[in-house]
Amino acid sequence: MHESASILIVDDDPRVSRVLTRLLTAAGYTVNTARNGSEMREFMTAKKTDLVILDLQLPGEHGLELTRQLQRTTKVGIIIVSGTGDNVDRVVGLEGGADDYLSKPVDERELLARVRSVLRRVTESSQNSEGTELDILCFCEWILDTTSHELKSTSGEETILTSHEFELLKTLALSPNRVMSRDQLMDRIAGRGWMPNDRSIDVLVGKLRKKIEENPNKPSIIKTIRGAGYKFTARIL
Repeated sequence: MHESASILIVDDDPRVSRVLTRLLTAAGYTVNTARNGSEMREFMTAKKTDLVILDLQLPGEHGLELTRQLQRTTKVGIIIVSGTGDNVDRVVGLEGGADDYLSKPVDERELLARVRSVLRRVTESSQNSEGTELDILCFCEWILDTTSHELKSTSGEETILTSHEFELLKTLALSPNRVMSRDQLMDRIAGRGWMPNDRSIDVLVGKLRKKIEENPNKPSIIKTIRGAGYKFTARIL
């Protein structure tokens, strides 16, 4: 992966964040910081992230739980940098989906070597899976499992979708920022003949928006493109 890879540091200690930011920025990476799980998810929803470096002892959600969330819902690399030095945490973290584990204080050269190694693996994994359909699609505060046909919030609450609502959401989410006409959506979802004036897609979009949009009257996930169709505008993690 190119040295301009994006790294997110999740640590509530500003001193540690400053030290790591200075080190990684000097190495040519794009670095951002978050203090907890909520800020981490907010940032990752808005911007592309290749690697997350996180502490375990965070306010609110524990770092191990965040590691499991990231492993389930994203393809990012994960390095735990913890001050506990506990072998149990190390084993649980690695089993929970972390790519690597370092104890504080970290050796700068070792950290950079581990970062490069994890980013290489992330790149290789991404290239190997290119062109395949994702099983898990994570966007905003939602997790869509295309295998089990389940839609859950990041807090674990399930939202029931009809089969057509699920297919509509899946179709749009797999083609982010691409305008899809009503004809295209109907062909993908229903696979049946229909009249040109058929507005069933509009009705279906309206029902889906009520379930996933914070404000269905001002949608931010599925937007109407006047005269053209609909576009999924949320960032897929």
